[in-house]
Amino acid sequence: MKIHLTSVFVDDQVKAEHFYTEILGFVKKHDVPVGEKDRWLTVVSPEEPEGTELLLEPAGHPAVKTFRDALVQEGIPLAQFAVDDVKAEYRRLHGLGVRFTQEPLEMGPVTTAVFDDTCGNLIQIATKPQ
Repeated sequence: MKIHLTSVFVDDQVKAEHFYTEILGFVKKHDVPVGEKDRWLTVVSPEEPEGTELLLEPAGHPAVKTFRDALVQEGIPLAQFAVDDVKAEYRRLHGLGVRFTQEPLEMGPVTTAVFDDTCGNLIQIATKPQ
C-alpha cells in the first residue's frame, strides 16, 4: 500500500493553481471540470511526475472552514513538503512574496519553516529525511 493522492482544501482553485505551480514549483497533473465551477485539479512534484498527487480541492463544505480556521489560529500546518534546504527555500519563497508564519527553525536533525499558501492553509517545509 502507498499514498497515491492527498489533498488540501483551497478557497479558490485558480489562485491555488497559480500559487502551487508558479510559486512553489509543482506541475499540474490533472485538470478536469467537475460540475459548473469546480475542477479535479492535481499537482505533482517535478522530481516525481508519477508520484503522489496533491488535489487542490474546493473548500466548499461548511466543516472545512471551521477545521482550517482552527488550525491556522493555532499555527498548525495542514501539510508538510520535503525540501533539500529549508533555509534556501525560505529565501527563494520569501523573495517571491510568500508570507511565513515561522522562519527556519532547527529542531535536532530537521529544519522546518511554515508559510501561508494564500488559499486558507499553513504549509510546513522540512528538510528531507536522510
